[in-house]
Parts: sequence; C-alpha cells; structure tokens
Amino acid sequence: MEVKNCRQCGRLFNYVGGSYRNLCPNCIRALEEEFEIVKEYIRDNRDATMSQISEACDVSVKQIEKWVREERLYFADNSPVGISCESCGAMIRTGRYCEACRNKMASKLGGAYSEKPVESVKSNIEKNARMRFLDK
Repeated sequence: MEVKNCRQCGRLFNYVGGSYRNLCPNCIRALEEEFEIVKEYIRDNRDATMSQISEACDVSVKQIEKWVREERLYFADNSPVGISCESCGAMIRTGRYCEACRNKMASKLGGAYSEKPVESVKSNIEKNARMRFLDK
C-alpha cells in the first residue's frame, strides 16, 4: 500500500486508488457532502446560473464544472448553465464532448480498426536477413 500526502489538507494517508486521486478519506467525504448540497440546490433552483450555484453552496465553479464533465451533474435543456465542448467549443449540458464530436471520434476509431495493418518491423528485418562474413 502506498502512503501519500493529501493534496487538499496535506495529511498522510494510505492511497488505494479510486476516482479521487491524492485525497484522504476525510477530504473525499467532505467533497461528497458538497456534491450533495450542490445537487439539492440545483433541484430546487433550476434557473440558477453557475456563479449563483457556486456562491450559494460555497463550492468553486471549477469543481462544479468537473462534476459536470464527469457526468455526475446534468442540467436541463432549458437551464442557463452549460459548459463548452472540449473539441469544438459548443455549449453542452454534461460530459466532455458534444454529440457531433462524439460521433466524429467514434467513426474515426471505428475506421482505425478496418484499415489494413502496417507491416511489422520484425517482418522487414526477417526479409533482409542473411549471413554476413568479415573479410581478412
């Protein structure tokens, strides 16, 4: 087991992995409590902007955006809150990419598997392999 310092409070803790990198269990618990507060506030105030949510819940805008990118928070279509697609910059309600960019990436990835494989370096070496002799 690895021992690390918590990046938020600085305490030492046994790191076992997980979605919260380099955070101790106490900081993870506090962050989850903040998440629940934000989630309840959004349920009660559907028309609130990102800055209003941040001020009311005492959570940074950056943290709220992180939860949206992780798809833990979703906003309704009529909500004024949105974040930009990491690829094209279009306004999205959750995730990292808009639908068009996700489809484009999926088609590129699907096309990568259907292409003819590149000849391996080892097979080129084997084709040119022969015995060589040193002259005296």
